[in-house]
Amino acid sequence: MDLFPHQPVTPTQISSISDPNDSVFVRVALERGIDRAQGFTYRTNTDAQVGQRVSVPVGRGNVPTGGIIIECGDESLLDGFDPAKVKSVISQSPAILPSSLVELAQWMSEYYMCPLGMVFSSIIPSAVKSDTGRKIRKVVDRSPVTPTDEQIKELTPKAREAWKLIAGLEPTIFPLDPKVLASKIGQRTVAAINKLINAGLMIRAEVQVIKAPKVFELLDAGESGTHTLSDDQASAVDGITKSLGTFAPHLLFGVTGSGKTEVYIKLIEQVLAAGKQAIVLVPEIALTPQTAGRFVKCFESDGVAILHSGLTRSARNQQWAAAASGEAKVVVGARSAVFAPFSNTGVIIVDEEHDSSYKQDQLPRYNARDAAVKRAQIENCPIVLGSATPSLESWANAKAKRYSLWTMPNRVGQGNMPKVQIVNMAGDNEELRPPKQPGFTNAYSIGRTLGAELISTIENGNQAILLLNRRGFAAVVVSSDRSSGWRLECNQCDSTMVVHRGSVREQGGRRYVKCHHCQSEQLIPKQCPMTGKPLIELGVGTQRVEEEIQERFGERLGLILDETYTRVDADTMKNSKDYFNVLDRFGKGELKLLLGTQMISKGLDFPNVSLVGVLNADTSLYLPDFRAEERTYQLVSQVAGRSGRGIKPGKVIVQTLNPGSAAITRAAKHDYIGFANDELQTRRVANLPPIVRMVRIVIRDEDNNAAHQRAYSISEQLRSSCGDHVSIVGPMPCSISRIANRYRWAIELGCRSPKPMQDAMMKLRTQGLLTSDSKVAIDVDPIWLM
Repeated sequence: MDLFPHQPVTPTQISSISDPNDSVFVRVALERGIDRAQGFTYRTNTDAQVGQRVSVPVGRGNVPTGGIIIECGDESLLDGFDPAKVKSVISQSPAILPSSLVELAQWMSEYYMCPLGMVFSSIIPSAVKSDTGRKIRKVVDRSPVTPTDEQIKELTPKAREAWKLIAGLEPTIFPLDPKVLASKIGQRTVAAINKLINAGLMIRAEVQVIKAPKVFELLDAGESGTHTLSDDQASAVDGITKSLGTFAPHLLFGVTGSGKTEVYIKLIEQVLAAGKQAIVLVPEIALTPQTAGRFVKCFESDGVAILHSGLTRSARNQQWAAAASGEAKVVVGARSAVFAPFSNTGVIIVDEEHDSSYKQDQLPRYNARDAAVKRAQIENCPIVLGSATPSLESWANAKAKRYSLWTMPNRVGQGNMPKVQIVNMAGDNEELRPPKQPGFTNAYSIGRTLGAELISTIENGNQAILLLNRRGFAAVVVSSDRSSGWRLECNQCDSTMVVHRGSVREQGGRRYVKCHHCQSEQLIPKQCPMTGKPLIELGVGTQRVEEEIQERFGERLGLILDETYTRVDADTMKNSKDYFNVLDRFGKGELKLLLGTQMISKGLDFPNVSLVGVLNADTSLYLPDFRAEERTYQLVSQVAGRSGRGIKPGKVIVQTLNPGSAAITRAAKHDYIGFANDELQTRRVANLPPIVRMVRIVIRDEDNNAAHQRAYSISEQLRSSCGDHVSIVGPMPCSISRIANRYRWAIELGCRSPKPMQDAMMKLRTQGLLTSDSKVAIDVDPIWLM
């Protein structure tokens, strides 16, 4: 059964079903930003169930509005309101959301301070609500009545031969399109099939299908699911298996290449054998086609649905329907896959659980990893969080024995962890400078050591990956007269503009720059508007390195852009197909070198990669965010893990101006445990997450004074509602104090337990003093503080 009907019940049908005295009352959470946890009460004359999607009249104009039934009952739901004045449901679906999703939505609404209807709106894709792509298809099927010998004798010879072939086909392939059936039995036309229909041996029918393009290409999955497990893998599988059928959180901590995916596959096999279903979350599925390919290959016969935002609307509806109907037993997807419409979930797996893409930056601002843990609790099933660089939240839970910890410290097969060399770009004669260029004064990005290693790698027939987590050509445009202090800033944000080449317009030989926050563009001035002096471009992005590779190594190594090397970032990869094509070519050896941002740091397994170069490990190290060290460690460690995954030894060269940074030195030693324990101690001293829980409230307004005043008012109300055990900092300007012409003020709450903060915010929420809307963003457990 599809989750939502393709032929909804009409208002007329509802009102004529039974006597009004047989009415029941339902509470409905409207799919709008109305913050009313108990919903709105309506009357219906039909059987109603919690989780059904309905259309109800709203407001004086009785505007039809979608919503989800959250409670059914009698007149007690009216709280004394006159039953005669209760409006009736317009239409309702015969199918329902699983009760586990309704409970999850209610928890998310309360925990993340978001209107319940907005949570439901996120759970159910708009393509599912509109039933995009559904078509009626005419098909034929064999008659359920066995034909008599007389019927067969009366057939023409051609029809009789056709029936003989059709009778020999597997019954599971029916119903079929007549032309497809004709092709299967070697007929050029459907004439013989029509004669069988006229004779009563076959019947015509209509089926409703969702017509959609192929979900996406998946890269070769290799021999996934067929390997003999290592001792570490077997221990993890055995231990986690013992918790099947109960809620139990597990942290699977395994180095890159240790075979975490094989553990997931073995667990899913056992869950499916028990007649249950499995949900697998992966970060940004468009960036992890190899991982998705492994699950599809292993469980294709059981049915695999793919859910992520990159699908077309019809494909999203099709995949959701496959999961809701039970056609698919496994769902693989990004953040939104945590809402897979399963009612018999046996295990939930979150791969790369540390990844920031699991956090949504708009209503509802949920973390899919944490929502998955809550859903596993509701479903009473185990959840497995896997990573080579776990989030400190998960690591702290494992250390406190709240999560079971399974470690896999070694790579499987013949691969060994790569050797990592830290290169200090401030010394050691590493810096190389290009010939002078007007307006550009930067040194080369690829230092002497990395350049020599790159030449050796490519000349020996191996492949390399270079990471620079900054796209564009240059980071900022400034005046050559330092005394002026002038720099080109966005006129809508308190931020500098980034220089792009090619992907941003040019006019009369002059280029535009782009703001990475509001996406606005400006024309680069001819000269400094304050002094009239020339302008220079500082900082390096992937576009500049792309040119450097061609200039320094193109001729010697045969590196030709888009033929033997390519750039992988948001400017070149317009869609998932572009990305899959690049990875496919890299896997076949057509490309010798990949240069990219963090897009190339996760989920890639290419045995011929023997060199990884991190061009600037300091990119995020000194951001004004307490998670900067953690993110730096994770990024360096993850991209380093792309090297040496085959029989060839791997090497990683990390270029930095801070060779003593703990994040970099620990990553070079592959010492996550040492880094995590040290960082936890730092957080403990500073009273920061995960030692405490945090809530960040950002107030935005085009009027700076209005934003400040509202932030001040909210902070004072919170102070009067919270006890001394809740710390409140602010209001204060955000690190980026203005984005898209809206000034931003922040309030930060901290407490050892989330409950006192939740209680205080709920008090203000019920009074209408604190609402999540276009001007107030409530971020529970924030991961970014910019």
